[in-house]
Amino acid sequence: MANGTEAGTRPANFRKVGIVGCGFVGSASAFALMQSGLFSEMVLIDVDRDRAEGEALDIAHGMPLASPANIYAGDYADIADAGIVIITAGANQKPGETRLDLVSKNVSIFKSIVPQITHSGFDGILLVVSNPVDILTYVALKLSGLPVNRVIGSGTVLDTARFKYVLGEHLGVDPRNVHARIVGEHGDSEIAIWSLANVSGIPIDVFSRLRGREHSAETMAKIENDVKNSAYEIIEKKHATYYGIAMSVKRICEAIVRDEKPILPVSNLMEGEYGISDIALSMPAVVGAEGIEYKVPAPFSDDEQARLRASAEVLKSVIEKLDL
Repeated sequence: MANGTEAGTRPANFRKVGIVGCGFVGSASAFALMQSGLFSEMVLIDVDRDRAEGEALDIAHGMPLASPANIYAGDYADIADAGIVIITAGANQKPGETRLDLVSKNVSIFKSIVPQITHSGFDGILLVVSNPVDILTYVALKLSGLPVNRVIGSGTVLDTARFKYVLGEHLGVDPRNVHARIVGEHGDSEIAIWSLANVSGIPIDVFSRLRGREHSAETMAKIENDVKNSAYEIIEKKHATYYGIAMSVKRICEAIVRDEKPILPVSNLMEGEYGISDIALSMPAVVGAEGIEYKVPAPFSDDEQARLRASAEVLKSVIEKLDL
């Protein structure tokens, strides 16, 4: 790897992060990461240099109230030795627009961005956040030439957090005690894994009865749809979503920098699992200093596996039309 380290070891400067794209998501992520204290150096890159400089200054002025760090606007050469580079650049999702509607615009943007990242000498972990994140994770993997374990998409980490939140509200329990996942596409074909959902080890249907809450097929469908449509509702009301995804970015970076090895539903390359290959999907994986360290073979139900394969086909049909 870069900076004199051997392949299979973490990059030399894991206290340095680069963020490409300083829109709502990029700037909110930069702010969340500054508050986390994870990094001592942060480089912000944007096609609008003034925007990057303004965001860097705005965040840096709060450093006397937080952890010290060197935050500045830079160029691709400045991220050569970064441990993590986060891509948030791309067109924004508009009201009434799906994530898949963004494909052509954002693939074109990635064709410009990713080669500049790799040409800088960067050899760390690439974290893709731009939508549609599963497709763009696959695009970034193809364009970068980085090992598959070091190209990660933010996936359904946020969708899973939303699922836990909505379930917590429904059951009247702390969402941190809700263990449930959304997998598949970060988008309209995503799947709520009800078969494995539980509250501190108690199956969700049992806990619902204990709490006197409904757990009918209709209720489950409503909760799943509420989660799936959360972004559309937020975009309709405030035209963009950025705080939730910024917190998701922070969580993924924590896992990498601290080598925590949590199981997170990040977007990663499928290589035959569940009969799916050559597509990036949001699936549970152990995330640590080497990126994707282990793909967790979760025992989904037959119906959930069928829906997962259908979700993969949705994404494959889009990728087949791309010029990669």
